[in-house]
Amino acid sequence: MWFRAALFCVFAILLALASAFLAHLIPYQFASKVGAQSVDNILNVLASSMLAVTTFSLTAMVSAYSGATSNITPRAVQLLVDDSTAQNALATFLGSFLFAIVGIIALSTGLYGDSGRVILLGGTILIIAIIVITFLHWIEHITRFGRVNDTIHRVESAAMKAALTMGASPHFGTRRQREVPDDACRIHHDCIGRITHIDITVLREVAKDLDAEIILSALPGTMADPSRMLAWTTAPIEDEHLKRCRSAFTLAHDRAFDNDPRFGLVVLSEIASRALSPAVNDPGTAISVIEAGTRVLTAMLNTEADEDEEQADNVIVPPFAFPELLEDLYRPIARDGAGMLEVAIRLQKSLAALAETAPEGASDCGRVARNALDRALHAMTNAADREKITHVHLRYWPTP
Repeated sequence: MWFRAALFCVFAILLALASAFLAHLIPYQFASKVGAQSVDNILNVLASSMLAVTTFSLTAMVSAYSGATSNITPRAVQLLVDDSTAQNALATFLGSFLFAIVGIIALSTGLYGDSGRVILLGGTILIIAIIVITFLHWIEHITRFGRVNDTIHRVESAAMKAALTMGASPHFGTRRQREVPDDACRIHHDCIGRITHIDITVLREVAKDLDAEIILSALPGTMADPSRMLAWTTAPIEDEHLKRCRSAFTLAHDRAFDNDPRFGLVVLSEIASRALSPAVNDPGTAISVIEAGTRVLTAMLNTEADEDEEQADNVIVPPFAFPELLEDLYRPIARDGAGMLEVAIRLQKSLAALAETAPEGASDCGRVARNALDRALHAMTNAADREKITHVHLRYWPTP
């Protein structure tokens, strides 16, 4: 966030100081007719108002972060911090304040003549136009910034982007563990943290040098430690190649959304679980989360890898397991919303939609749907509700 603000501040300072060095370009006759003496008052108003607006904007942003942490989920706060509109607004207001301060100081020192005041007035008008446009956009944006629906949309977009980045549909059924030969060289990391990014290009270069394949056994989101194998190859690896392989894995203390669609699904389920807590009791939010998660999983199911590129690749990246994706999203919702009929019905319909999208994953969806039905029947105390959820389940998952 600080980079945008610093960049705009530097631009504002250069614009204010340019008035002193470019004054000779303005004819004296023109400068005397424009009457730029009022620029002093304009800069004073701009300085006082922009300080208040900057403080207000920063307070609103911090309030949105705090609200998301306490009412939604702390894992979604990073998406709010990365919001470009909020960063641009704060940078614009802070830079405008600094521009006014620099202009006032320069005017008090007598650095500007009449011609310099004309340039400063033109720059001030430009800054005011930028402020008005940014402020109108910020007012429209702040009405929904940090709200539950806005946060759900942000998490969905981040998960969708990460799912499309993977470029391959998930694996259905139980994940088959690829057997590691006894003579394989196993690659471990000497640090502990969550894998947030894997540089496939670096691994391809190493595999090309080794004239062998590198098979990944860990995907973004995995907790790496010295005992966890990240990848392996059958070719002997020297220390130099081992260091390059380790450098391809970016580790951090926390998971990130960029390359980890499972993390997006986990955060969505956390939002639903918070909404289904007795203190909040908001099944509508849980239903919105189910619908958002359905769209993310559908996008993953419709993603097709380039077979020619996959066959020619010397780095084997295992796909995500579809049952694990379902567990990440649906299990917390099925557990915490088991006693709410409307949530249970939406969950069954969501799983049926996924099964229709990818028939090869119907058994995985059916297993999760039956588990959700068992939880609902155990939690619901009303016989009519139990009969209704059973009827909905049998509509999509008839007993053999």
